[in-house]
Amino acid sequence: MVKKASKGSGASAATFSWWGLFVKLSLAFAVVMLIFFAYCDAKVRGTFDRQRYEQPAKVYARPLVLATGAILTAYELESELGELGYSSRRLVDQPGSYFRQGDHFTIYLRPFAFADGLQPARKIEVEMNSTTVGVVRNKLGDRIAEEQLDPMVIGGVYPGRHEDRLMLSLAEAPQMLIETLVQVEDQHFYSHFGISPRSIVRAMLANIKAGRTVQGGSTLTQQLVKNTILSNERSLWRKAKEAVMSILTEMHYSKDRILEAYINEVYLGQEGNRAIHGFGLAARHYYNRPLEELNLGQVAMLVGLVKGPSYYDPWRHPERAKTRRNIVLGELEEEGWLTTQQLAEWQKEPLELAKTSALAGVYPAYVDLVRRQLSRDYQSKELQTSGLRIFTPFDPVLQRRAEKATVKSLQRLEARQKDLEVAMVVTKVNSGDVVAVIGGKRPKYAGFNRALDALRPIGSLAKPAVYLAALNQPNQYSLLTKVSDEPVSISNANGSQWRPSNYDRKSHGEVPLHTALAHSYNLATARLGMQVGLDKVMAMFQRLGVQRPLLEVPSMLLGSAELAPIEVAAMYQTLAADGRYTPLRTIYAITDNKGELLARYPQKPKQVVNSAAVHLLQYAMLETVREGTGKGVYQMLPKDYRVAGKTGTSNDTRDSWFAGFAGDYMAVVWMGLDNNTSTGLTGASGALMVWRQFMAEASTEQMPFSLVDGVEYQWVDSISGKLSQSWCENARYMPFMSGSAPRERGGCAPEPEKVWGWFRSVFD
Repeated sequence: MVKKASKGSGASAATFSWWGLFVKLSLAFAVVMLIFFAYCDAKVRGTFDRQRYEQPAKVYARPLVLATGAILTAYELESELGELGYSSRRLVDQPGSYFRQGDHFTIYLRPFAFADGLQPARKIEVEMNSTTVGVVRNKLGDRIAEEQLDPMVIGGVYPGRHEDRLMLSLAEAPQMLIETLVQVEDQHFYSHFGISPRSIVRAMLANIKAGRTVQGGSTLTQQLVKNTILSNERSLWRKAKEAVMSILTEMHYSKDRILEAYINEVYLGQEGNRAIHGFGLAARHYYNRPLEELNLGQVAMLVGLVKGPSYYDPWRHPERAKTRRNIVLGELEEEGWLTTQQLAEWQKEPLELAKTSALAGVYPAYVDLVRRQLSRDYQSKELQTSGLRIFTPFDPVLQRRAEKATVKSLQRLEARQKDLEVAMVVTKVNSGDVVAVIGGKRPKYAGFNRALDALRPIGSLAKPAVYLAALNQPNQYSLLTKVSDEPVSISNANGSQWRPSNYDRKSHGEVPLHTALAHSYNLATARLGMQVGLDKVMAMFQRLGVQRPLLEVPSMLLGSAELAPIEVAAMYQTLAADGRYTPLRTIYAITDNKGELLARYPQKPKQVVNSAAVHLLQYAMLETVREGTGKGVYQMLPKDYRVAGKTGTSNDTRDSWFAGFAGDYMAVVWMGLDNNTSTGLTGASGALMVWRQFMAEASTEQMPFSLVDGVEYQWVDSISGKLSQSWCENARYMPFMSGSAPRERGGCAPEPEKVWGWFRSVFD
């Protein structure tokens, strides 16, 4: 009995132990699954509850202002409309469209949130003259003072992953896009619970039949989860997580919320290292238009890209893209949304891309400058994720002219020197706004930005600081003060001797200051700088806006100091603005992603040098381009068009510079080789060519040269330096700071007063 009981007890124990193991394993599995589901749930909530997307700061160009008398041609207006993606159509019935008939434009302006408020959509009429805006009228036909186009996006500040997107609410997405997307990518989106067994089975059968992967069974929700939370790893474990997370996503969020997230997240292309996410940005990227302005064929092309943005890239593979678009359109016809005839008509349509390359409308050198200025006021993460809107004075019209000038000049010089590089900075004289930047001979490509980072000896561009330091002491120096242009030897601090020479290897005896500057005599400049004092010349560089520490050595007088073109631009901007220093500005306002103003950047000019002394220097710089080293300027500019400038050449002709200004723009140009070897080009034979080409096409306001307080003009004998008369030989009408004009008269006998005309005949 005991044995039987014992035997029965053992069997029961064995049964109990297996059952216990099963229970334990089940409990362990349940715990693991709970942890797994909790992990998946936390990931889903963490992704979709917080700010879901990184929204890079967008950088905008200036808006084109249409005002009576504004300098603009009909061709330039139409080009700007084209760059903004306005469509040309006879019936101007929606924002973003226009019609041109001769010099008459009808434009339906888009709404836009500027820094000073929302500008609604509205229709205007514009009459153009040959080179200016004629009359601007509203839709009622009444004349109005001005209107402005919406500004174009020229770049952004992207996060580490270089993702970019233009956020849309579901209400802003066209119904045509939503219906096409759901039809092509997930027909059962509104009925499934995150995964679609029917779609999975259908895809499996299609793939087995084809012998390869031709269909996917992923729902829009699964695609969203994969793109936002998971990696592209191909494994069963990843697919399991995707399925669970998709179900959880559907449990927590509405279909509209999921669809809105998908529309903003889906990857649709690449521009360099910038990833294009979402249909809002894709519409701008491929068609340069807001999503709501696209037609059915364009929407179908974008939806078709979901399957493979690289494979169907319309710029690299236009036939593939067109075939894929037509397949999407075919699916719409199968559902009865298009007739057979409509399908045939749409399938014949070209892709109608806005540009021939993703690089068109890209301005990396300028955006690089904007980023650097932004970094002083904003944290990197804020710029990369908050959707800030950065408004700049960048002018696409002037940028195109600058690019055209560099291309033309480099083509002319190619026979003399291969591999030449170029950099250029253009500012507005009256504001200090930077309106155009070229960082290299391939301005559309990001890379080494020579305008900001190429530190090169500035050569004779340093000389105006030397002469201004002298002229700022009117009791000792005037434009007629004689200085010796004879060989000089100066001891350096280390005991070595500095022996400069003139470019022509000659000396010119005693010459007046204005002649020494106009002809860029090195010996005279070196002697003058040592007389004035290196400390005073150094102080003048700093007052003019050069912030980089420079070596206080004699060779700095002739430009041994290394500066970037942007730093030279700050110095010459002060000279162009009559001695008023203004930090160069690339940003004038910043708003948040809703259009609320966050910051303004007003200019606060500060008089740093006596305007009378600067006026005298400007006179000598006018003479430089009239009679001196810069006279090649007038091979392209009108003979009576007043500009001032200075050539610069470093030792062994390694660097070619030209800096100068008219009444509206100041521009600095550098040319050289990246390996720092000789180009064989002087400032006059290299950089000047770019500068004059640009000014000939861009400048419409010559340099004003009116009287300045503290300055008086006298007729003087340019040889003897004594007072003269307008009718006398060698007479020159010259400015002097009050009290510094010569008092002794020359030998030309006085006659009855005659009309003064020499100055205007030369400089007006």
